[in-house]
Amino acid sequence: MNAFSSLMDGFGTALTPINLLWAAIGVLLGTAIGVLPGIGPAMAVALLLPVTYGLEPTGAFIMFAGIYYGAMFGGSTTSILLNTPGESAAVVAAMEGNPMAKSGRGAQALAAAAIGHFAGGMIGTILLVALAPRVADLAVDIGAPDYFAIMVLAFIAVTSVLGSSRIRGLASLLIGLTLGLVGLDQMTGQQRLTFGSLQLADGIDVVIVAVGLFAIGEALWVAAHLRRTSGQAIPVGRPWLGKQDVRRTWKSWLRGPLIGFPFGAIPAGGAEIPTFLSYVTEKRLSKHKEEWGKGAIEGVAGPESASSASAAGTLVSMLTLGLPTTAVAAVMLAAFQQYGIQPGPLLFERESELVWGLIASLFVGMVLLLALNLPLAPVWAKLLRIPRPYLYAGILFFAAVGAYAVGGEALDLVILLVIGLIGFGMRRYGLPVLPAVIGVILGPNAEQQLRRALQISDGSVSGLVDTPFSVSVYTVVALIVLWPLLRKLGSGVLKSRRSVEK
Repeated sequence: MNAFSSLMDGFGTALTPINLLWAAIGVLLGTAIGVLPGIGPAMAVALLLPVTYGLEPTGAFIMFAGIYYGAMFGGSTTSILLNTPGESAAVVAAMEGNPMAKSGRGAQALAAAAIGHFAGGMIGTILLVALAPRVADLAVDIGAPDYFAIMVLAFIAVTSVLGSSRIRGLASLLIGLTLGLVGLDQMTGQQRLTFGSLQLADGIDVVIVAVGLFAIGEALWVAAHLRRTSGQAIPVGRPWLGKQDVRRTWKSWLRGPLIGFPFGAIPAGGAEIPTFLSYVTEKRLSKHKEEWGKGAIEGVAGPESASSASAAGTLVSMLTLGLPTTAVAAVMLAAFQQYGIQPGPLLFERESELVWGLIASLFVGMVLLLALNLPLAPVWAKLLRIPRPYLYAGILFFAAVGAYAVGGEALDLVILLVIGLIGFGMRRYGLPVLPAVIGVILGPNAEQQLRRALQISDGSVSGLVDTPFSVSVYTVVALIVLWPLLRKLGSGVLKSRRSVEK
């Protein structure tokens, strides 16, 4: 009841005209910036930090929250329409959303994503209000072996489900893990795969890898085929969801937050892991398996709902522990410190008005985001009517601008082109792109957690499986790996029984 009354006070703060204005500006800026390839919510919040020096803290953080949610939806827009994620959490949206767009159902994919973001954000924020202290306690108890087990599960799941074969999925993952090794060893300071270049000492930013593999790779692939076939405008389709679409997606919208919120609250990679796991779950449960890879709407609805819920989960650890679990949370933590505020267990007591106003603004931002993006779905979908040579030329331009904005180094553009050529080669030989991006995002963190776990156990491998949580996760991993073999054995036993009966 205390949390409910505090939330009502928060609505009193969030619904003042000036704070409503900041929320609307944040949602608009976030969506617009998220649509640009390579410029995600973290970069948007970082770029706007200096602008907010003159604002009072509550208004500034309400605008940051709007940017966060708006940029997440904007990133899924380019994923769906152009196969070009605006940020890493939107990578999965391209898997089914882009085939839907190519078949003339881009508006339906965007509508499913918008409603998924709304449902996931609302449910996730309700869970944030109700469960923040308990989830924070669970996050404190999770150690290095558990983090590493979760990441192994993500690696196995994504290589097992995507692509035409597990070998190709594993090869793609290894490419990503190799790119993730570039830079200084976080524990020893030794250079790895830098070829003596000081500019590579900080590693390759995940934004450059994602934009290179998706945007540049896709543009080069399309350009190679445009020489043989003339590009034709793709039909936009009707701008609403039919009854059949709603029947197929409402369960996905509700399942997504159950996966996304817990993963957002623990330091395990933010929205990337739950979106992949949601994709895997929806594919397993789908009654339309023949559509997967060709435009299954559940593959958009579930992951987008999980992504939005994970954003609410991220705020649990940041507000209650001062522990940022994503890049956006890290930038927002810097913003708190800019105002002389230290997130942690005492934040809810010392800065009650700010915290509950921020949480209430999440509900307001979700409504604004849905009201803004549902009418705009057919407008965004009309991007597909632009002739493909001009469209992909524009993508190359914005991708280069986004990559250069990351570090302001000319070398970043060279790296972008090289990774784009790798992406083109992966498409040429049938390697799925997603496992490579996962390897870059989670590889360095997985290595760090592995080494921490081994240090704690004095080098004993048993230290990786010394908690009930890690044992449970590795059991799931074993089932995923052995399932095809078990299924073959089961079908062989059934065939032998039938032959005996005959």
